[in-house]
Amino acid sequence: MFAMSSDQQNPLNDQGSSPNYRSTVTSVSPQTSGLTLQVLQFSDRLLLRNETGRTVSIEGYEGEPYARVKANGTVEVNTASPAYYLNQSFYGNVTVPPSATAKATPRWKIVDRTGQFEWHDHRIHWMSPALPPQVKDKGKRTLIFDWHVPIAVGAQKGAVAGTLFWTPDSSSAPVAAIIVGGAIVLLGVLLVVVVRRRRTPRGPLAQAGAQRPPDPAGASGASADSGHREAW
Repeated sequence: MFAMSSDQQNPLNDQGSSPNYRSTVTSVSPQTSGLTLQVLQFSDRLLLRNETGRTVSIEGYEGEPYARVKANGTVEVNTASPAYYLNQSFYGNVTVPPSATAKATPRWKIVDRTGQFEWHDHRIHWMSPALPPQVKDKGKRTLIFDWHVPIAVGAQKGAVAGTLFWTPDSSSAPVAAIIVGGAIVLLGVLLVVVVRRRRTPRGPLAQAGAQRPPDPAGASGASADSGHREAW
């Protein structure tokens, strides 16, 4: 995992990571065996795993070198990249030093040796605490935007592409399901009780060893109440 230095702020401790916003990776190019990417914490961070045998590089917001995961698993970030500082806050509310520019000579810093890099990326989430204008109905799933993060595998340029959706609260769905399920179970129990009561003999015949009185019509004759017995 990306081991943040002591001067960096963990994005999880910042605002954001709302379950209403869901970001999903839809494609990765170039398609390379051993390269995987996924979104973490709804729309908060990206996780890249590099087992391609080549260096995988990630561009910053101005096309500058931001980070790279080498073939041997070494993970480096460019501390001269504006993205290095902007990614420390969910909404980018930080001051970028004047020395950090897109044209500055990269200053690479080793942060891990596991072959995977986890970072906050503003391109995959909504950059405001205010509701997006695309969301007209908070109860409806709505596309906010499509996004892409430029990468390169060796000398091959490509991108991680994805979508960001507004997703309605679903907390009421499980409660409703529990209520309906409970009602069905209760009705089933009541039905069983009613059926069993109707089947249970009452009066003297219900006593152990009790015998039905002899049929007045005889063994060969039809019982006087045979047409009125319930078929249970």
